[in-house]
Amino acid sequence: MTDLFDIRGWKAIVTGGTRGLGHGMAEGLMEAGASVVIFGSNEHVAEVAAEFRARGFDCHGLKVDLAVRAEREAGFEEAVRLLGGLDILVNAAGIQRRHPAEQFPIEDWDDVIEVNLTAPFELSQMAAREFLKKDEPYGKIINIASMLSFFGGFTVPAYAASKGGVAQFSKGMANEFAGKGIHVNCLAPGYMDTDMNTALTDPANPRFKTITDRIPAHRWGTGNDMKGPVIFLASHASDYLDGAVIPVDGGYLVR
Repeated sequence: MTDLFDIRGWKAIVTGGTRGLGHGMAEGLMEAGASVVIFGSNEHVAEVAAEFRARGFDCHGLKVDLAVRAEREAGFEEAVRLLGGLDILVNAAGIQRRHPAEQFPIEDWDDVIEVNLTAPFELSQMAAREFLKKDEPYGKIINIASMLSFFGGFTVPAYAASKGGVAQFSKGMANEFAGKGIHVNCLAPGYMDTDMNTALTDPANPRFKTITDRIPAHRWGTGNDMKGPVIFLASHASDYLDGAVIPVDGGYLVR
């Protein structure tokens, strides 16, 4: 049974791996024995990768602006070169902008859609092409959806649109790739205690209590809560799972 979850020696790219949920998932993959290249938006990515290496993990960090197509392509190619191949892609990077819907600046809409939807789609394309080159095509694409793949949210129409799109393009890719040895699935984190949610985790915000009261687990999630699910989707244990959107939410959706 343990062989089903064995990813020792596998090669992974994790975008947004410098902090939050991306950091937790990258750490989990390395703890399970994978080699990982993390993408970050600034020079801090080198420090985070060095910290991982100091702990004995095989990790490289690349500064990649996911809003720029040329950087996405160059970063992906460099990551594959550093790893000597690719088995797993985790699209965890994302940005947030908050405004009332009637005032939402179109520039912010464009930024969110580019980073949260277009970049994961294009990186998934690149990963699929890499997986198809193998003598026996195989690979795992894990896209990070959201509770807002199911709900609409408040003051975050671009984020909701992007995460709805992530879930849908993942299902579409799964239809095309499941029979070719490439498995595309999503994890949908619930309400997580990360930098992106500082506006909500402030106890002075009345929504903090409303949200917390709805979570059957009675707490917000962390990057550690993403480790088991990402290892499951990255491993042979999920080889007959395609196009799924798996909530990791402490039971929020079923309340």
